[in-house]
Amino acid sequence: MSLIGDFGVDPMTPEQFDAEAALFGPLTDSVRTLMEATLMSEAEADDVARARALVDEAAALLNTRRGGIALGTRWGTDGIRRSWGNAVMGLRNPVAPPLEFTHDDDGPSWAEAELGGLYEGPPGLVHGGVVALLLDQALGSAAFYAGSPGMTGTLTVRYRQGTKLGPVRVEAALDRVEGVKSFVVGTVITPDGVCAEAEGIFILPREVRHLAGELAQSFHPGEG
Repeated sequence: MSLIGDFGVDPMTPEQFDAEAALFGPLTDSVRTLMEATLMSEAEADDVARARALVDEAAALLNTRRGGIALGTRWGTDGIRRSWGNAVMGLRNPVAPPLEFTHDDDGPSWAEAELGGLYEGPPGLVHGGVVALLLDQALGSAAFYAGSPGMTGTLTVRYRQGTKLGPVRVEAALDRVEGVKSFVVGTVITPDGVCAEAEGIFILPREVRHLAGELAQSFHPGEG
């Protein structure tokens, strides 16, 4: 069985994937806006009660038909990975900022996002756990697109300064590969400079190590 087969191919065609993205992507954006409004609202009690009723009605509509426990990573028949359930870059996950990574052949993988109050830890600053979350995803994505994927073994984060809410850039690059281990480095940057640095070791799972050669050749540069 091929690598993609081992991970499971979604039966939808690329056209069906595109249609689903066009349908649910804007809904996710609207829910993300709702989450921010819920956090920041100072509306009157009656308006809050009405909003709650509308949210409950919307949830009931969406729950008339549900899928599995989680979306996870879905591979299309075109070989493109779609991490729609991902907490950092999932198109259908309103928790995600979301980040969309660019992978340059001659430079680091990078993504930019605007982090608002939903991601706050100390007043005016991004939660340190969120900073680590972004770095974990960035480092893992860099290893993936370099053809040396793996699961996070260790992640060491050094916080240089507080990461202010607002525009954030995350960069990562594969440093070296030692057997089944990929060593990756990355940074979080704001207009104030480097806020955090990370080093991670990503380990190819034992159950797919026999597919290492196929694994390195199977990754498609596109991701939705």
